[in-house]
Amino acid sequence: MEQELFRMEGISKSFPGVKALDKVSLSVNKGEVLGLVGENGAGKSTLMKILSGVHRADEGEIFIEGNKVDIDSVAKAHELGVCIIMQELNMCGHLSVADNIFIGRAHKKGIFIDDGKMHEEAKKILDDLGIELNTYAHVGSLSIAQQQMVEIAKAISFNSKILVLDEPTATLTEKEIDQLFGIIRRLKEKGVGMVYISHRMAELNQICERVTIIRDGQYIGTRNLNEITMDQLVNMIVGRSLEDKYPKYKRNIGEIVLEARNVRRGTKVNADYFYVKKGEILGISGLVGAGRTELMRCIFGADQADSMELTLEGKPIKVNSVIQAIKHGIGYATEDRKRDGLALGLDIKYNTNMAHLQNITRFGFINDKEGLKNAEKYVELLRTKTPSVHQLCGNLSGGNQQKVVLAKWLCNDVKVLIVDEPTRGIDVGAKYEVYELFNKLSAQGVSIIMISSELPEILGMSDRILVIHQGEINGELDAKTATQEDILYLAAGYNKLEGKPAPVLSGGGNRKGE
Repeated sequence: MEQELFRMEGISKSFPGVKALDKVSLSVNKGEVLGLVGENGAGKSTLMKILSGVHRADEGEIFIEGNKVDIDSVAKAHELGVCIIMQELNMCGHLSVADNIFIGRAHKKGIFIDDGKMHEEAKKILDDLGIELNTYAHVGSLSIAQQQMVEIAKAISFNSKILVLDEPTATLTEKEIDQLFGIIRRLKEKGVGMVYISHRMAELNQICERVTIIRDGQYIGTRNLNEITMDQLVNMIVGRSLEDKYPKYKRNIGEIVLEARNVRRGTKVNADYFYVKKGEILGISGLVGAGRTELMRCIFGADQADSMELTLEGKPIKVNSVIQAIKHGIGYATEDRKRDGLALGLDIKYNTNMAHLQNITRFGFINDKEGLKNAEKYVELLRTKTPSVHQLCGNLSGGNQQKVVLAKWLCNDVKVLIVDEPTRGIDVGAKYEVYELFNKLSAQGVSIIMISSELPEILGMSDRILVIHQGEINGELDAKTATQEDILYLAAGYNKLEGKPAPVLSGGGNRKGE
């Protein structure tokens, strides 16, 4: 018989202007991974922050192994064996792996820190989880996946029996995801109960048996994954049927808007030629580390290219800085919206107008009314879930933060919009809204360059696809006829598709001497 590990009953929580949770319940058994899903802003993270002591519930009860508990702080949660690993990792990069695992709880010999004992205990925990890491390595030198494993080891060092994983695979490669799943399975064998928050539906079947769905702060239901289809699950999440993941749309593509030649930056970028047309969505694909982002950062002026020739609407332009790119009508919705795309400590109004200030400034003073009107316009247009435009961006869900990032560039009347991993970390409903927005922008003549690691997204939304390998454009594909296998073949470095003619480079791709 399955043994219940913990249960949350009738949990409610309100913040100023919004009720985040309304009588939500869930339970997890020993050695179980329960999937927790819902749209951005549904209340998933808030519910788990209550379990882990970050927030206190306004009402409701929590039981651990049958006993009612009062979790009034993170320290109390740790004492009860509850740990949460947030999407944004909380590490001290200048300290060692062992220091991070036992931070604030260093082993001591008298009044001195027992460094040897601490590293010995850290290695024991890592070995037990099957993680190969040097405990003396500085965390700042590790990959995101390795840092995440250190966070898991830190959680286990508290003798955690309940572990919450919030979007753990958002920035990981397939190989790193497999390694993470291996660690999760080891923890299951030890009887650890886990809550796994993810927007990636395909992952749920690999690691979970049951899934709990919440929508708009309310409990919708719990289902066994072997008794429900993905379409039914999506319907429960968004409250409506998404007939197609990618909205159907016939684009009216015009003349070439932006051309780039001889883009070079060290060993990371070596692109001979590419272009994007008016109203076109140009997909940029390739393996992680192939140079996709580095290429586009050069185009946007965020990184200084060693050489680059740009032509916009038939006229040569110089882009040596972000300010110059913005003046020419080029925008960039960055991959890391929290670090590079938003000022999280400022409100929606400020963030929306951030790249638009010169247009609402008169005689050195910002026209606050015009800025307010502008922000409210895009909150309504993009259906951003917020009490008001005065809400801090740091308090928004991932999907709503992404909408503010896009609003920043839309109000600036961009001609070319570069979007880097535009739907990373946002739910299926919000993704559909982003895709619809891209279609509307293309209808208005905006050219979109979309970098994405999700191959179905690249194929479903692009008109053409450029595949990057080791900084070079290794081929161009027509999205209507291309397959995932075609993209992967080019991404792996082959310059001819197996059993097929070489991809047609109709003005794009790797054209020597262009």
